[in-house]
Amino acid sequence: MSENPLAYEDISKLLKGFAIPSITATLVSSLYNIVDQIFIGQGVGYLGNAATNVSYPLSTICLAISLLLGIGSAARFSLYLGKGEPDKAARLAGNGVLLMAGAGVLYLVIGEAFLTPLLRVFGATEEVLPYAQQYAGIVLLGMPFLILTNGISNLIRADGSPRYSMLCMLAGAIVNTILDPVFIFGMKWGVFGAALATILGQFLSFFMAMRYLWHFKTIRITRQCFVLDLRDSLRTFYMGISSCINQVAITLVQIVLNNSLTYYGAASIYGTDIPLAACGIVMKTNAILLSIIVGISQGVQPSIGFNYGAKKYDRVRRAYLLAIQWNFAVSAVGFVLFQFLPGPIISIFGSGDELYFEFSILFMRTFLFMVLVNGVQLLSSNFFTAIGKALKGLLLSLTRQVFFLISSCCPPSLSWASSSGSPQCMWSTCPSTR
Repeated sequence: MSENPLAYEDISKLLKGFAIPSITATLVSSLYNIVDQIFIGQGVGYLGNAATNVSYPLSTICLAISLLLGIGSAARFSLYLGKGEPDKAARLAGNGVLLMAGAGVLYLVIGEAFLTPLLRVFGATEEVLPYAQQYAGIVLLGMPFLILTNGISNLIRADGSPRYSMLCMLAGAIVNTILDPVFIFGMKWGVFGAALATILGQFLSFFMAMRYLWHFKTIRITRQCFVLDLRDSLRTFYMGISSCINQVAITLVQIVLNNSLTYYGAASIYGTDIPLAACGIVMKTNAILLSIIVGISQGVQPSIGFNYGAKKYDRVRRAYLLAIQWNFAVSAVGFVLFQFLPGPIISIFGSGDELYFEFSILFMRTFLFMVLVNGVQLLSSNFFTAIGKALKGLLLSLTRQVFFLISSCCPPSLSWASSSGSPQCMWSTCPSTR
């Protein structure tokens, strides 16, 4: 085999080549739920939007699982390639795919068995619950495909094929976007139609990702590679735990916000369903920005991991600093949009009365006030994972998302809410944690 371009290619060229497809792939993954919410908001109304919001944690937990196994496998894959050990990389990839398949099936079974209590925990009200049950019950059927697709996409990028990884996600998103209006407006299937369009798109992406397993460029996968190895599995968990915890924490934040907004919204002029719908819109809008930042962070990971394994530390430093600059520029654009154009952004997700827009605009401006620093934390966490120091990456994730963000959402705001009758306190302390 010829020398891997990661060892000698210009860092800026590598980042463009890997990050742009990675951004597209992660952005497309987020757009599944966002596109659903846009069409549901237009076709069903804000109760439909609220239903997708309380169902969203099921998707983010699914993404956390795929990050645990996908990022963990890809990080070790790059390190093995950098050390010149392709056989170990091949066995690692086979072990990772088996873990993804098993986790997907287990998640589907647990999700379907406990769907209603889970939706209540996620903040569903009695009015929203029927819509959420219908939507989430169908979407769960596609979760095994989603875990495998997202997980394998990380391996595909690490193998040096970021464009194919992007195409896998893009093909499914295009199908979902085409079928959503057909099923929602044409067939009059409402949230059921949106969910069906989602899983059909996910199945196409899954088929394309699985096809790549027999066409790796840097390794050769055989049937003998598909053997579960406990030691390999534990090391994969270790390498992916930081990214996983980061995603789980995002899910916990949304669950805390959903329940807090529902409880305190009932005592305010906004009621329970307006805050719930607004929260979903703002969180998913933020997910677009985070997808770009995560895409850059994942796009630079193969360069960092390979060159760290090859002991080319100057290239590692240059790759990290360049990615920081990219992330800051993207965050700056997001800040301007969220602070100065919240109304038009919210309007994309459907219509509502004056109270609905008043609450949503205030929520967006406050909750997303400190997005400028998001890129540093996420990239640094991925950096430590890429060089094999996952515990440091985990500490970064836990510090912001769990120790600061979740804890700050509750105690100070509880007294404010009870005295002011306004649920705005539920998110007022969140920007400071960033």
